[in-house]
Formats: sequence, C-alpha cells, structure tokens
Amino acid sequence: MDFGLAGRVAIITGGGRGIGLADAHALGAEGAVVVVIELDRVAAECAVAELKANKVDATFYQGDAADESLCERVLEDVGRRFGRIDILINNAGIGAKPAYLVEEMPSSAWDRMIEVHMRGTFIWSRAVLAYMKEGGFGRIVNISSMNFTGGGRRGVAHYAAAKGGILGFTQTLAKEVGPFGITANAIAPGYVETELIAQFTDEMRERLHKQNPVGRVCRPSEVAALITFLCSTQAAFINGENVCIDGGRREFYWD
Repeated sequence: MDFGLAGRVAIITGGGRGIGLADAHALGAEGAVVVVIELDRVAAECAVAELKANKVDATFYQGDAADESLCERVLEDVGRRFGRIDILINNAGIGAKPAYLVEEMPSSAWDRMIEVHMRGTFIWSRAVLAYMKEGGFGRIVNISSMNFTGGGRRGVAHYAAAKGGILGFTQTLAKEVGPFGITANAIAPGYVETELIAQFTDEMRERLHKQNPVGRVCRPSEVAALITFLCSTQAAFINGENVCIDGGRREFYWD
C-alpha cells in the first residue's frame, strides 16, 4: 500500500527517543523528510545519526517544544529550506513524577505540565497551518494518554487534565482545518516500552502484563505504525478522532 508520504516534510516534537524516534523511523522509511525537535541535544544528535544511517533525510533543532521563539525559528528555517510542511507529530511531553494529590500539588507542577503538553501542541499546530493550507495537505497527530481515557488516576490530575485538553483541542481543530485537506487526530497509548518502563521493577512489569488483555505493554514501533497510517493519504477521512492503542485496557491500578 502506498501511503503517499515520499517527499513529505514531517516535524516531530520530542523526536529524539522513545515514541518520537520510532515515529521518525517509520515516517522516514516511507520517504518523508524528518525534522526532530528535542530538548536533549545528545539524544537529538544520536537520533539523527541513527536515522541517517537508515537513509532517512533527517535534521534536528535543540530546544524546549513549549518555547514559542524556537517554534518560530524552526518554521522559518524549515519553510525556507523545503518550502513545505506536511506533517506534525506533537509528541513532546513530560511524565508525572513526582505524583501529587490535588490538595498537595504545587502550582508550578500544574503549570509546567499544561505548558509542555497543551501549549506546545497549540503553538506548533498553529504555526504549521499556513504551510499545510498552501499545499492542500496536512496531517496533525497529537498524543493523548490512557491516563485520560481510563478516567484518570490518583496523583496525576495535572497529566490527565493536559492529555484530556489535547483531545478537546484536537477535535475542535479538526473541524476548522478539514475543509483544507488537513486532518487532526489524537492517539491515546497505554504503557509503552520506553525508558520509563525500563526503570520498572520486575514486580511492576508483571502487574502491567497481568492487567492487560494482550499480556504485555505496547511497543514504540506499534505506535509509530498507527501514526504513519494516520499521516498517510489513505487516512484522509479520519479526522477529529482519538484512537486508543492500549491493548484493550484503558484503566490501570497500581493500588
């Protein structure tokens, strides 16, 4: 199946590791040019070297995805170099460690969570629309979470609120951009085999596996395959959706 991604230009925030890097490999394998936005310079350099070794046309910009000045600089530079932006994956995020009950949560923790997830998603989405409208094609995929779709979890109200806000934003954006050949969708992964999971104890891993109908956690490549399809020409009529990729278990309990 031809996904129609050859020569497309894709921006991936948080693309230096984990899900973001898997997305970069998957899109690059379909012929897309990949632009990685990553806070960690070492991770970004390693990611781009890895991508280039796999014959992916890739570059990176180091910085905080919630920084509007970085977004403006990247868009100006990418627009000048390639003359187009076709795909945006709003993947950059932070985890919910340490966890806080609402009554104990500092405002700074709440503000930073909303800034990275919701503000970052907003500023990059807003910035790419002019290019997508001009090209008559655009795919925006935003990352929500099982921590929202599962009804929230104790100690991560700020994370669940940010991920829920991303879905509300996505569904509204979809209605605004659909007439221009642009789609906006969200995905809600469950636990994914990333650096976070690598830190779990054997007991925690066993609990994760037992609570999921599939008996394991998700692989980054599986998330990337879903995102690649949503970015393809084949997915032109999928718009404003939140696609869960959680093995059939949206709620999870550590208690």
